Amino acid sequence: MEQTQPSQLAQYIPVLMLLVAAIGFAVGVLAISPLLGKYGKRTKAKDTAYECGKDPIGEGGARFSVKFYLVAMLFILFDIEVVFMYPWAVVYRQMLAEHATRNLILGSMVSFLAILFAGYLYALKKKAFDWKS
Repeated sequence: MEQTQPSQLAQYIPVLMLLVAAIGFAVGVLAISPLLGKYGKRTKAKDTAYECGKDPIGEGGARFSVKFYLVAMLFILFDIEVVFMYPWAVVYRQMLAEHATRNLILGSMVSFLAILFAGYLYALKKKAFDWKS
């Protein structure tokens, strides 16, 4: 007996069903929550902010310097470097054995590091790491 292959479009039916279920769930939860929320009893104590058992005094959040966010963004930028370097380092020997272009493999990582180093030097020149100013 010869089995017939389902059409390509028919293979997407489970994905379409999942998409409809996900959208239906999101819309259903958003539609039902105001209805159910009206039945809950709200008191002043329930509506106040709660943090570690203490009564809230003063402003909710302290303001941070812009330098804090700048250093945080630079940390994320240079931290992503490791995300790209680690898999490359793990398969480096295997890539050398399989590919004839040894210089291209090392050169791509060296150029990547050079661009990051140039960004680091730029950040140093702009005194982005100087917390005191």
